[in-house]
Amino acid sequence: MALTPEHIVGDLIDIYRKVDEGQRLSFEDGMRLYETPNLNAVGYMANIVRERRHGGRTYYVRNQHINYTNICNKFCKFCSFYAKKGGPAPYQMSLDEVRTRLQWHADVPMTEIHMVGGINPRLPYQYYLDLVRIVKEVRPGVHVKAFTAVEIVEIARQGKVTMEQALADLIEAGLDSLPGGGIEILSERVHKELFGKKLNGEEWKNVARAASKLGLKQYATMLYGHIETNEERVDHLVQLRELQDETQNFLTMTPLSFHPEATELADIPAPTADTDLRNIAVSRLMLDNFEHIKSFWIMNTVPVTQMALWYGADDADGTVHEYEITYKDGEFGNKSQVLTRDNMIKMIEEVHRIPIERDSLYNEIVREEEPAPKVRNLTAVPMANA
Repeated sequence: MALTPEHIVGDLIDIYRKVDEGQRLSFEDGMRLYETPNLNAVGYMANIVRERRHGGRTYYVRNQHINYTNICNKFCKFCSFYAKKGGPAPYQMSLDEVRTRLQWHADVPMTEIHMVGGINPRLPYQYYLDLVRIVKEVRPGVHVKAFTAVEIVEIARQGKVTMEQALADLIEAGLDSLPGGGIEILSERVHKELFGKKLNGEEWKNVARAASKLGLKQYATMLYGHIETNEERVDHLVQLRELQDETQNFLTMTPLSFHPEATELADIPAPTADTDLRNIAVSRLMLDNFEHIKSFWIMNTVPVTQMALWYGADDADGTVHEYEITYKDGEFGNKSQVLTRDNMIKMIEEVHRIPIERDSLYNEIVREEEPAPKVRNLTAVPMANA
């Protein structure tokens, strides 16, 4: 007997009907999606939304990460990146060192440079402007995605200018978009407990509003798997949805799994595939005004990201050269996390999705010198077996 939607979703049938009709889900719906033991039903519904928007298309980008300093005065309890006793040694890249990093991969047709770092009070205003200019000089035409909201506030402080002026100066230097980090989760309780020296939720939103007024595209994230509750997860998604209603400026939502190794929260269990898939699926279902949901394979692993492409995610991120924000098993300085274009295509095609190379604004990239990836029959593997 063939399974019907009613068989799959069970007592979530009322939520399924909303999804089927394209209705906005409520806070209470989000809570049920987090609490139901029927993860397959949540994924099934998220896949409906994903395929309604993108079919089997799965996006990836050729990108390089540059983390220009790990010196930070915020001391977030969830962070293994910043320099501290018993942890990574402090560093601060000179502009020449940044130039060298960019030249390491001169043979790769990179589309995006993603730059973030710690809040280092020793860095002057001009450093940040020159940082962006060097990227544009070494990589003409590349998209610069740089500086979280927390960094933007620090940059403005260093320049003794308004946040709006700092953003305008960075845009003039070549900044193209803002990454989504900096708030982790929009909960004042968690903010006070884990990252009290950083921006609070309203301050983070004000940076987003200022960026939107200047036409600077942005990305959104949610760090999950630490001390947050399901209620706080849903509230975070609802707040993001409301901010997107207001600004229409966010391109993508990336749920980020917390990795406790080498942090002050090392006793918290590591993330599970269930948690990763559920957060991706619920994000897809709740964020009806976000076009894209990303699975960050560095944090989720390649196999979970492959499954996530059937649980609501339509973006597998990118090649990610030199990612340094999370470290595996306390091995500080492990920077070997990278996938080639062929790796990305294989990862996506193995689960019968269509790989699409994109730029940072989700325009498709077709390179004449490289063969296009094969298009496979999406009906060959049903969602339940993907």
